[in-house]
Amino acid sequence: MFDNLSEKLGSVFKKVTGKGRLSEKNIAEALKEVRLSLLEADVNFKVVREFTESVRARAIGQEVMGSLTPGQQFVKIVHEE
Repeated sequence: MFDNLSEKLGSVFKKVTGKGRLSEKNIAEALKEVRLSLLEADVNFKVVREFTESVRARAIGQEVMGSLTPGQQFVKIVHEE
């Protein structure tokens, strides 16, 4: 179960790389996949919703740190939440 979740989250993070900025569109796409992955792993719906909304609020429009790619920045935000 956790291997599958790790693989899915890893593929989500790869899709976010290569962007110069964390936009609403690429964050929404990534969070949709994160949401589905967590729900497939039997995480409670309310927990998933609160988690994704918290990540969305922090990530949208945030400038990427100079030493990080947008994908790494997104991973950092997810990890901190």
